[in-house]
Amino acid sequence: MAAVIEETLRKEEEMAVEEEDDEHGSKERVLQKYFLQEWKVVKSLLEDIVSNGRVSDPSSVHRIRSIMDKYQQEGQLLEPYLESVVSPLMSIVRGKTIELGVASDEILEVIKPICIIIYCLVTVCGYKAVIKFFPHQVSDLELAVSLLEKCHDMASATSLRQESTGEMEAKCVTLLWLSILVLVPFDISSVDSSIANSHDLGKLEPAPLVLKILKFSKDYLSNAGPMRTMAGLLLSRLLTRPDMTKAFTSFNEWAHEVLSSGKDDVMLHFQLLGVVEALAAIFKAGGRKVLMDVVPIVWNDVSSLVKSDTTARSPLLRKYLVKLTQRIGLTCLPHRSPAWCYVGRTNSLGVHVSQPVSKRADQWSPVANMCSTKAEETSNHMQNEDMDVPEIVEEIIEILLSGLRDTDTVVRWSAAKGIGRVTSRLTSALSEEVLSYVLELFSPGEGDGSWHGACLSLAELARRGLLLPANLPKVVPFVVKALHYDIRRGPHSIGSHVRDAAAYVCWAFGRAYYHTDMRKVLEQLAPHLLTVACYDREVNCRRAAAAAFQENVGRQGNYPHGIDIVNTADYFSLSSRVNSYLHVAVSIVQYEGYLYPFAEELLYNKIGHWDKGLRELAAEALSALVRYDPEYFAGFVLEKLIPYTLSSDLCMRHGATLALGEVVLALHQCAYVLATDKQKDVAGIVSAIEKARLYRGKGGEIMRSAVSRFIECISLCCLTLPEKMKRSLLDTLNDNLRHPNSQIQNAAVRALQHFVQAYVVNAKSGTASGVTAKYLEQLTDQNVAVRRGSALALGVLPYECLADRGKQVLLKLCSSCAIEDNPEDRDAEARVNAVKGLISVCKTLTQARECSDICSEEDRISVCRVIKDEVMPSLFKALEDYSVDNRGDVGSWVREAAMEGLETCTYILCFMDSCRKSYGVESLLEMSEGAVNNQMLSFFDANLAVHLIEGIVKQAVEKMDKIREAAAKVLQRILYNRTIFVPFIPLREKLEEIVPNEADLKWGAPSFSYPRFIKLLKFSCYSRAALSGLVISIGGLQDSLRKVSFSALLDYLQAVESEDPNERRSREYMLSTDILWVLEQYKKCDRVIIPTLKTIEILFSKKIFLNMEVHTPIFCDGVLDSIAVELKGSRDFSKLYAGIAILGYIASLLEHSNTRAFTLLLTFLTHRYPKIRKASAEQVYLVLLQKGNLVPADMIEKALEIISDTCWDGDIEASKHRRSELCEIAGLRQLLSSRDTVSNKDSEKRPVASDENASYSSLVGSTGF
Repeated sequence: MAAVIEETLRKEEEMAVEEEDDEHGSKERVLQKYFLQEWKVVKSLLEDIVSNGRVSDPSSVHRIRSIMDKYQQEGQLLEPYLESVVSPLMSIVRGKTIELGVASDEILEVIKPICIIIYCLVTVCGYKAVIKFFPHQVSDLELAVSLLEKCHDMASATSLRQESTGEMEAKCVTLLWLSILVLVPFDISSVDSSIANSHDLGKLEPAPLVLKILKFSKDYLSNAGPMRTMAGLLLSRLLTRPDMTKAFTSFNEWAHEVLSSGKDDVMLHFQLLGVVEALAAIFKAGGRKVLMDVVPIVWNDVSSLVKSDTTARSPLLRKYLVKLTQRIGLTCLPHRSPAWCYVGRTNSLGVHVSQPVSKRADQWSPVANMCSTKAEETSNHMQNEDMDVPEIVEEIIEILLSGLRDTDTVVRWSAAKGIGRVTSRLTSALSEEVLSYVLELFSPGEGDGSWHGACLSLAELARRGLLLPANLPKVVPFVVKALHYDIRRGPHSIGSHVRDAAAYVCWAFGRAYYHTDMRKVLEQLAPHLLTVACYDREVNCRRAAAAAFQENVGRQGNYPHGIDIVNTADYFSLSSRVNSYLHVAVSIVQYEGYLYPFAEELLYNKIGHWDKGLRELAAEALSALVRYDPEYFAGFVLEKLIPYTLSSDLCMRHGATLALGEVVLALHQCAYVLATDKQKDVAGIVSAIEKARLYRGKGGEIMRSAVSRFIECISLCCLTLPEKMKRSLLDTLNDNLRHPNSQIQNAAVRALQHFVQAYVVNAKSGTASGVTAKYLEQLTDQNVAVRRGSALALGVLPYECLADRGKQVLLKLCSSCAIEDNPEDRDAEARVNAVKGLISVCKTLTQARECSDICSEEDRISVCRVIKDEVMPSLFKALEDYSVDNRGDVGSWVREAAMEGLETCTYILCFMDSCRKSYGVESLLEMSEGAVNNQMLSFFDANLAVHLIEGIVKQAVEKMDKIREAAAKVLQRILYNRTIFVPFIPLREKLEEIVPNEADLKWGAPSFSYPRFIKLLKFSCYSRAALSGLVISIGGLQDSLRKVSFSALLDYLQAVESEDPNERRSREYMLSTDILWVLEQYKKCDRVIIPTLKTIEILFSKKIFLNMEVHTPIFCDGVLDSIAVELKGSRDFSKLYAGIAILGYIASLLEHSNTRAFTLLLTFLTHRYPKIRKASAEQVYLVLLQKGNLVPADMIEKALEIISDTCWDGDIEASKHRRSELCEIAGLRQLLSSRDTVSNKDSEKRPVASDENASYSSLVGSTGF
């Protein structure tokens, strides 16, 4: 393949050299290099179509369409190829129509797939680009009309584009073809063969060919699809011909009837849309002399239709009416090129460079430019001539201005373009009036639609040179307001479309005006554009503002640091809001003139924003600006923020509290010392908030989080606080720690960590031990939220607070990690926090090197002993937390935290062992010989290593993807830790083969993890732990996980079958032994026993365990013993079903244990649950079919008849009787009588339900089965 590619490239290079002077070849190479990447594929498919004269393979059409659809947003890239695609395809359509004839049914089958390709190009590139390559011979006119007549009666098979068979596309392409054919420069009647020999046709009557086109076009105007637009285009070109006066008059009469009908019907509504769209196209294409005669009638219809209820309900109709209205206005106003319009000046680089320096300096001189501008304006005013404006134009402009207020963007956009077009034909004075009306739309009382429409119209006026530079000073303030337009509406805000349109206005300014006219305007707009580019909430607004700034910098030039800012605030860097706020903005404010606008934008607009995340981000962004002018932030900004913290607006006080803390912290990091009075004001914020009771009611929770962050910031600053204030802030944090919201608790914990270090430990007040005692006491509080918070709080306390109570804290947290005895007190989050707190305390107590005066080596050794003897067992026990509530497996949170905790404790113990080996015994206190020998024992020994890996391996093969991934990553870090080596791991090399030291491995994917960890089953030290987790996956409820995990197990058992059959038997034996261990270890634990029984059932179905020779009976006996215990008195249906299925397999396959299994099966024939009796009967029937030796040969037929004829899910007494008959046949009467005796004794002790079916139905209802 590589050789073929190289050969192709070599040939292309040779061709390039040969065709160096060939214009066509050069163009082809350029197109292939820069445009359609799939051109070779498309070209080959097209060549196949052209060579066959039709589409032989329907998939080629879909292939071409899928390629073209990718260029929907960049249609200009396809335009160089249109001739190569459209011309041959349309030649096929034309040729086949002539060859086969229109009457043939085959013609439609030929052209429909071709029309799909052509119409796809129309949707991507637009009809104007495609229609240029249609054939347009005069003789094709009748042919196209006949083809349209043939297509007219076709009905689309489906409305789905991807399933289209070409009916709609054929109609559209034929209408487009006709729209260019009707432009023939001959009288259409002269090319109509139907009247060639007829002399009865009047001179003023349309030709029959024209009547046909009109008929079909009127029908398509009622269509809801794209044929309506194509028909309007066709009519606009046909009826505006000089020889179509009669037809044009007839169509206008029909259009008048439709517009004035006033009927409210769905089909008539589509017809109304089509007529208005067609009239708009006609007024666009027709000449003024022809259209002026019909303007009064059409305008009366339009003006009445604009005010109707039908128009109010249809945005599309309003859009077409606005478009028609502006076309009528352009018809009423004579075409003129007003001298007052602004014309931008352009200079070529060569001319500019060749000019003398003095002349270039004069060009840049403001005085010279001012004089030239005044002279031009004077001459322009002299050239303005008076014109009579028809009264209808005022009404038209009024409708267009009202269209700018419309609720739909498409209507506003059409109205804005109409304002620009109509204004271009007015005088300077009238255009000033239009501008004043547009600027009135920016009033505060107007809605967001008016602001958006006004921005669009300003952009249109600027692009067309109708907004003179003299008017920019009064326009720019409105544009600046629009750039920051953001109106709160309930829990959200509106205005992003207004800000986007305002950026478009600025973009239009940059393209329309010369740099001397825009210099002051750009200086005014630039800070606002960049604040929007960096701080707007919506990414489209940020990018639009950056694009407008880039356009102005590129076209206006000579803007300080413009290129640097454009490179910083590019399209991709602004895609992330966090990056825009914290990096792009910070990079821009280093340039002069941007710091204070940016700070004010954050201060006045963003810290009080309705979006909570944006307020938090704005607070961080504000602090990032502090280093550029600390004095400004310490003075002006703080004076603004402090009152805002008590604002009645929740958003403002929340954002101000966050921002105040961040700014104070940033000032501290800049080594700026606040004045004493400012420190006092800042310190009193929390007490003022509490005094105002701002924690209560709506928003109290987010205020608590903000206050916690504020306390954290002032703690990091070590702000001077009186003792009373310290106690008050500590009480505030304690209240937040008691809150049930986890986010508030986490914020309070982060604040407490720094507060205690700054104001409790460093103050030497002796309150450190009191804080620890308080949190220890709260670990056993009845309120679960208090337990959660206190566990986290203990984890962040410094060593000074834990030194005296270290062992007590560890033991208390260990007990908190266990599942509570009282079911009502159980809380998974409290146990998770206890595990996290326990690990944090262990790290604090063992890593406090800086507190060597307090922390001795003996203390650390004592802590390590507690970690080994108490903490590690507690964490191993936490790995067995499988608590479940209405949220699912909440115990998984505890297990995940416990795995991370075991990893941390392992590192701690291994590190202490390495330290002891490094320093030796001499560094310890003097001890007796026995004590020293005892000290030399490792904290992390082989027993701990085995338990550690077993616990992690078990989690690595269980059912939850997240837990499996976490376990595998923990194991990977333990095996490959470069800082601390973990010793005593059994079979370390094998584990490293299973868990390689590679990043980005997909451990959460079952198909990746199970085949690897299943290999641990052959190692006795890990097999039982791995199997106890594996059975949960194989016997679980998740079907996809069960298939993958069992497939991995089956591959493991069968992998060595071809090489060594004994090895397979050895693996089966080891697996059977481990399964028996699981059954014994988790006796009566349904969480494990039920999936284990299902796993055994699946293994039996695959003929596993049946060829282990002497071990097979032992395994079956163990399974039967477990089933007898587990199923006794069980009410779990899945457990009973799995057990009965296993009994059926054992009874039908194994000679040694089949009698015992068959006996157990018979006992379930009289079970209290009818479904269980029926399932047992089915298994007994299958057993008797496969094992005839369980009953005498002459009695098998009778036994099978008893089982099949009995309704086992009916009356239980009948079931007992029929079971007795089966026992007699099988010779089990004595065993059965003993069981019945026991059953009768039990029944004497228990009251018998009067209605068995009633008790069963109530049980089924309660279990939900």
